[in-house]
Amino acid sequence: MLSTAPTKIAFRGVAKSYPSKHSAQTATLALDRLDVEIKTAEIVSVLGPTGCGKSSALNLIAGFETPSTGNVFLDDQVVHGPGPDRAVVFQQASLFPWLSVYDNVTLGVKCRGMSKADYMPRAEHLLEEVGLSSFKHHYPYQLSGGMQQRVQIARALISAPKVLLMDEPFGALDYQTRIFMQELLLTLWLEYKPTVFFITHDVAEAIFISDRVLVMSRRPGRVKLAVDVHAQKPRTADFLSAPEFIELQRELLHAVQQEVQTADAIH
Repeated sequence: MLSTAPTKIAFRGVAKSYPSKHSAQTATLALDRLDVEIKTAEIVSVLGPTGCGKSSALNLIAGFETPSTGNVFLDDQVVHGPGPDRAVVFQQASLFPWLSVYDNVTLGVKCRGMSKADYMPRAEHLLEEVGLSSFKHHYPYQLSGGMQQRVQIARALISAPKVLLMDEPFGALDYQTRIFMQELLLTLWLEYKPTVFFITHDVAEAIFISDRVLVMSRRPGRVKLAVDVHAQKPRTADFLSAPEFIELQRELLHAVQQEVQTADAIH
Protein backbone atom coordinates (compact mmCIF):
# COMPACT_ATOMS: atom_id res chain seq x y z
CA MET A 1 0.00 0.00 0.00
CA LEU A 2 1.19 3.52 -0.77
CA SER A 3 0.37 4.68 2.74
CA THR A 4 3.24 2.53 4.07
CA ALA A 5 5.65 3.37 1.24
CA PRO A 6 8.61 5.64 2.03
CA THR A 7 8.36 9.32 1.24
CA LYS A 8 9.96 10.21 -2.08
CA ILE A 9 9.24 13.97 -2.29
CA ALA A 10 8.52 16.37 0.55
CA PHE A 11 7.71 20.08 0.61
CA ARG A 12 8.39 21.44 4.08
CA GLY A 13 7.38 24.99 4.83
CA VAL A 14 7.91 25.97 1.20
CA ALA A 15 7.17 29.45 -0.10
CA LYS A 16 8.12 30.79 -3.49
CA SER A 17 8.00 34.42 -4.54
CA TYR A 18 9.06 36.15 -7.73
CA PRO A 19 10.43 39.70 -7.89
CA SER A 20 8.34 42.29 -9.65
CA LYS A 21 9.44 43.54 -13.06
CA HIS A 22 8.81 47.02 -11.70
CA SER A 23 10.86 47.91 -8.65
CA ALA A 24 8.03 49.89 -7.09
CA GLN A 25 5.77 46.82 -6.91
CA THR A 26 5.94 44.09 -4.31
CA ALA A 27 7.08 40.57 -5.16
CA THR A 28 4.50 38.01 -6.27
CA LEU A 29 4.01 35.20 -3.77
CA ALA A 30 3.25 32.09 -5.86
CA LEU A 31 3.38 29.43 -3.13
CA ASP A 32 2.97 29.84 0.61
CA ARG A 33 3.42 27.40 3.49
CA LEU A 34 3.37 24.33 1.30
CA ASP A 35 3.72 21.11 3.29
CA VAL A 36 3.17 18.04 1.10
CA GLU A 37 4.56 14.51 1.13
CA ILE A 38 4.46 12.23 -1.92
CA LYS A 39 5.14 8.53 -1.47
CA THR A 40 7.45 6.40 -3.56
CA ALA A 41 5.70 5.21 -6.76
CA GLU A 42 2.66 7.37 -6.03
CA ILE A 43 0.94 9.25 -8.85
CA VAL A 44 -0.18 12.66 -7.62
CA SER A 45 -2.08 15.08 -9.83
CA VAL A 46 -2.39 18.79 -9.09
CA LEU A 47 -5.39 20.92 -10.03
CA GLY A 48 -6.05 24.60 -9.48
CA PRO A 49 -6.72 27.96 -11.10
CA THR A 50 -4.19 29.59 -13.38
CA GLY A 51 -1.41 31.20 -11.36
CA CYS A 52 -1.86 29.04 -8.26
CA GLY A 53 1.75 27.80 -8.32
CA LYS A 54 1.37 24.35 -9.90
CA SER A 55 4.26 24.83 -12.30
CA SER A 56 6.32 26.53 -9.60
CA ALA A 57 5.96 23.42 -7.44
CA LEU A 58 7.06 21.21 -10.36
CA ASN A 59 10.06 23.45 -11.07
CA LEU A 60 11.10 23.23 -7.41
CA ILE A 61 11.06 19.42 -7.53
CA ALA A 62 12.97 19.45 -10.81
CA GLY A 63 15.58 21.75 -9.31
CA PHE A 64 15.01 24.43 -11.95
CA GLU A 65 14.15 26.91 -9.18
CA THR A 66 14.84 27.19 -5.45
CA PRO A 67 12.35 27.97 -2.66
CA SER A 68 12.26 31.44 -1.16
CA THR A 69 11.77 29.78 2.23
CA GLY A 70 11.59 26.16 3.30
CA ASN A 71 13.01 23.16 1.46
CA VAL A 72 12.06 20.52 -1.05
CA PHE A 73 13.40 17.04 -0.26
CA LEU A 74 13.99 14.06 -2.52
CA ASP A 75 14.75 10.85 -0.63
CA ASP A 76 15.37 13.02 2.48
CA GLN A 77 18.00 15.07 0.65
CA VAL A 78 17.47 18.75 -0.07
CA VAL A 79 17.00 19.43 -3.79
CA HIS A 80 19.75 21.81 -4.95
CA GLY A 81 19.42 21.46 -8.73
CA PRO A 82 18.39 19.21 -11.62
CA GLY A 83 19.50 15.60 -11.79
CA PRO A 84 19.04 12.44 -13.89
CA ASP A 85 16.86 10.96 -11.13
CA ARG A 86 14.09 13.33 -12.31
CA ALA A 87 12.68 13.64 -15.82
CA VAL A 88 10.29 16.30 -17.09
CA VAL A 89 7.58 15.90 -19.72
CA PHE A 90 6.17 19.21 -20.96
CA GLN A 91 2.94 20.07 -22.79
CA GLN A 92 4.92 20.71 -25.97
CA ALA A 93 7.08 17.78 -26.96
CA SER A 94 10.23 19.92 -27.42
CA LEU A 95 11.86 17.38 -29.70
CA PHE A 96 14.91 18.23 -31.78
CA PRO A 97 13.52 18.54 -35.33
CA TRP A 98 16.79 17.52 -36.99
CA LEU A 99 16.99 14.24 -35.05
CA SER A 100 15.07 11.05 -35.72
CA VAL A 101 12.70 9.55 -33.18
CA TYR A 102 15.40 7.09 -32.07
CA ASP A 103 18.04 9.80 -31.75
CA ASN A 104 15.68 12.05 -29.79
CA VAL A 105 15.01 9.24 -27.33
CA THR A 106 18.68 8.36 -26.85
CA LEU A 107 20.35 11.79 -26.96
CA GLY A 108 20.20 12.51 -23.24
CA VAL A 109 21.63 9.19 -22.07
CA LYS A 110 24.34 9.34 -24.75
CA CYS A 111 25.35 12.79 -23.52
CA ARG A 112 25.53 11.44 -19.95
CA GLY A 113 27.94 8.73 -21.09
CA MET A 114 25.73 5.65 -21.15
CA SER A 115 27.19 3.00 -23.44
CA LYS A 116 25.42 2.02 -26.64
CA ALA A 117 25.19 -1.55 -25.34
CA ASP A 118 23.08 -0.23 -22.45
CA TYR A 119 20.91 2.40 -24.12
CA MET A 120 20.18 0.62 -27.40
CA PRO A 121 18.05 -2.24 -25.97
CA ARG A 122 16.30 0.22 -23.62
CA ALA A 123 15.41 2.50 -26.52
CA GLU A 124 14.18 -0.38 -28.68
CA HIS A 125 12.05 -1.71 -25.80
CA LEU A 126 10.54 1.69 -24.98
CA LEU A 127 9.75 2.49 -28.60
CA GLU A 128 7.97 -0.84 -28.86
CA GLU A 129 6.02 -0.13 -25.66
CA VAL A 130 4.84 3.26 -26.89
CA GLY A 131 3.97 1.84 -30.32
CA LEU A 132 6.64 3.67 -32.31
CA SER A 133 9.07 0.93 -33.35
CA SER A 134 8.15 1.36 -37.00
CA PHE A 135 8.64 5.15 -36.72
CA LYS A 136 12.09 5.21 -35.12
CA HIS A 137 13.72 6.63 -38.25
CA HIS A 138 11.00 9.28 -38.75
CA TYR A 139 11.46 12.93 -37.81
CA PRO A 140 9.18 14.91 -35.45
CA TYR A 141 7.45 16.79 -38.28
CA GLN A 142 6.27 13.44 -39.64
CA LEU A 143 4.46 12.55 -36.39
CA SER A 144 1.10 13.52 -34.92
CA GLY A 145 0.95 15.39 -31.62
CA GLY A 146 0.16 12.22 -29.69
CA MET A 147 3.06 10.39 -31.30
CA GLN A 148 5.42 13.23 -30.42
CA GLN A 149 4.32 12.99 -26.80
CA ARG A 150 4.99 9.26 -26.85
CA VAL A 151 8.53 10.03 -28.04
CA GLN A 152 8.92 12.51 -25.18
CA ILE A 153 7.73 9.94 -22.62
CA ALA A 154 10.12 7.31 -24.02
CA ARG A 155 12.94 9.87 -23.84
CA ALA A 156 12.06 10.57 -20.21
CA LEU A 157 11.88 6.91 -19.19
CA ILE A 158 15.04 5.68 -20.90
CA SER A 159 17.19 6.87 -18.01
CA ALA A 160 14.89 5.07 -15.51
CA PRO A 161 14.18 8.21 -13.46
CA LYS A 162 12.90 7.86 -9.92
CA VAL A 163 10.56 10.81 -10.47
CA LEU A 164 8.53 11.73 -13.55
CA LEU A 165 7.37 15.36 -13.62
CA MET A 166 4.58 16.04 -16.12
CA ASP A 167 3.33 19.56 -16.85
CA GLU A 168 0.02 19.24 -18.73
CA PRO A 169 1.57 16.71 -21.11
CA PHE A 170 -1.72 15.79 -22.81
CA GLY A 171 -3.34 19.21 -22.73
CA ALA A 172 -3.02 19.89 -26.47
CA LEU A 173 -4.31 16.49 -27.61
CA ASP A 174 -7.80 15.56 -28.79
CA TYR A 175 -10.06 13.63 -26.42
CA GLN A 176 -9.53 10.14 -27.86
CA THR A 177 -5.76 10.59 -27.98
CA ARG A 178 -5.76 11.87 -24.40
CA ILE A 179 -7.55 8.76 -23.16
CA PHE A 180 -5.06 6.58 -25.04
CA MET A 181 -2.11 8.50 -23.55
CA GLN A 182 -3.54 8.27 -20.04
CA GLU A 183 -3.94 4.51 -20.38
CA LEU A 184 -0.41 4.28 -21.81
CA LEU A 185 0.99 6.25 -18.88
CA LEU A 186 -0.60 3.83 -16.40
CA THR A 187 0.70 0.83 -18.36
CA LEU A 188 4.23 2.26 -18.33
CA TRP A 189 3.90 3.14 -14.63
CA LEU A 190 3.15 -0.52 -13.84
CA GLU A 191 6.49 -1.53 -15.37
CA TYR A 192 8.76 1.31 -14.23
CA LYS A 193 6.97 2.47 -11.03
CA PRO A 194 8.25 6.07 -11.01
CA THR A 195 6.84 8.61 -8.60
CA VAL A 196 4.71 10.88 -10.80
CA PHE A 197 3.88 14.55 -10.20
CA PHE A 198 1.27 15.45 -12.82
CA ILE A 199 -0.12 18.93 -13.49
CA THR A 200 -3.44 19.21 -15.30
CA HIS A 201 -6.50 21.44 -15.66
CA ASP A 202 -8.66 18.41 -16.45
CA VAL A 203 -10.44 16.99 -13.39
CA ALA A 204 -11.36 13.74 -15.17
CA GLU A 205 -7.75 13.21 -16.24
CA ALA A 206 -6.51 13.81 -12.70
CA ILE A 207 -8.87 11.19 -11.28
CA PHE A 208 -8.22 8.67 -14.04
CA ILE A 209 -4.45 8.48 -13.62
CA SER A 210 -3.89 9.29 -9.95
CA ASP A 211 -3.55 7.70 -6.55
CA ARG A 212 -4.15 11.13 -5.03
CA VAL A 213 -5.39 14.47 -6.36
CA LEU A 214 -4.43 17.82 -4.82
CA VAL A 215 -6.45 20.98 -5.40
CA MET A 216 -4.47 24.19 -5.00
CA SER A 217 -5.98 27.42 -3.77
CA ARG A 218 -5.76 30.64 -5.74
CA ARG A 219 -2.43 32.48 -5.44
CA PRO A 220 -0.57 32.19 -3.16
CA GLY A 221 -0.95 28.47 -3.69
CA ARG A 222 -1.70 26.19 -0.78
CA VAL A 223 -3.28 22.73 -0.74
CA LYS A 224 -7.02 23.32 -0.39
CA LEU A 225 -8.11 19.70 -0.75
CA ALA A 226 -6.49 16.27 -1.11
CA VAL A 227 -8.49 13.21 -2.15
CA ASP A 228 -7.45 9.59 -2.62
CA VAL A 229 -8.42 7.52 -5.66
CA HIS A 230 -8.79 3.89 -4.60
CA ALA A 231 -9.53 2.20 -7.94
CA GLN A 232 -6.97 -0.39 -8.97
CA LYS A 233 -4.50 0.43 -11.74
CA PRO A 234 -4.30 0.04 -14.67
CA ARG A 235 -7.67 1.62 -15.44
CA THR A 236 -9.73 1.59 -18.59
CA ALA A 237 -12.33 3.95 -20.03
CA ASP A 238 -14.97 2.00 -18.06
CA PHE A 239 -13.70 3.70 -14.90
CA LEU A 240 -15.04 7.02 -16.25
CA SER A 241 -18.58 5.84 -15.48
CA ALA A 242 -17.84 4.18 -12.13
CA PRO A 243 -19.61 5.56 -9.01
CA GLU A 244 -16.24 6.40 -7.36
CA PHE A 245 -15.19 8.40 -10.40
CA ILE A 246 -18.45 10.35 -10.59
CA GLU A 247 -18.43 11.21 -6.89
CA LEU A 248 -14.78 12.32 -6.96
CA GLN A 249 -15.42 14.39 -10.08
CA ARG A 250 -18.28 16.21 -8.35
CA GLU A 251 -16.17 16.95 -5.26
CA LEU A 252 -13.11 18.12 -7.18
CA LEU A 253 -15.03 20.22 -9.70
CA HIS A 254 -16.74 22.04 -6.85
CA ALA A 255 -13.41 22.71 -5.10
CA VAL A 256 -11.70 23.94 -8.28
CA GLN A 257 -14.66 26.12 -9.31
CA GLN A 258 -14.68 27.80 -5.90
CA GLU A 259 -11.04 28.82 -6.30
CA VAL A 260 -11.43 29.93 -9.92
CA GLN A 261 -14.48 32.07 -9.07
CA THR A 262 -12.70 33.60 -6.09
CA ALA A 263 -9.65 34.42 -8.19
CA ASP A 264 -11.84 35.97 -10.93
CA ALA A 265 -13.70 38.07 -8.35
CA ILE A 266 -10.44 39.45 -6.95
CA HIS A 267 -9.12 40.39 -10.39
